[in-house]
Amino acid sequence: MTPDEKAKELGIDLSAYPGLSNLAPASRSGNIIYTSGHVSTGYKGKLGQDMTTEQGQEAARVCAIQLLQAVYTLTGTLNNIRCVKVLGAVNSAPDFTEQHLVINGASQLFWDIFGKEGRGYHARSALGFASLPIGFAVEIEAIFEVVE
Repeated sequence: MTPDEKAKELGIDLSAYPGLSNLAPASRSGNIIYTSGHVSTGYKGKLGQDMTTEQGQEAARVCAIQLLQAVYTLTGTLNNIRCVKVLGAVNSAPDFTEQHLVINGASQLFWDIFGKEGRGYHARSALGFASLPIGFAVEIEAIFEVVE
């Protein structure tokens, strides 16, 4: 099954990108696609205070869907895409230490679509922040490669 087919099977409409008002959703340089940071639409608050780790994983998945949609706006397909790097920012209470588990919500989606051993195998950082824009719970950016 191709990545496009896997996304569809998971109920993800790659063409339904909500867009960003002031920034390009993604920018391509050669075979590399850099995405803008995408926030957890529908999920606001601090992890470890207002939200559980599981809710944070759902929020990270929302970000990952938007990242895939942003890539799709440039390529029209995910079938020739490899996830290279993910950077996750988690709006965290001071004593919250499960940022890496929150960002697993995004990584899991990339693994489900591209394969954990194949094009979904990526480097990753997960960081805690005192706040994120407009109080969103999670913001994620990623780097993808177009594999010709």
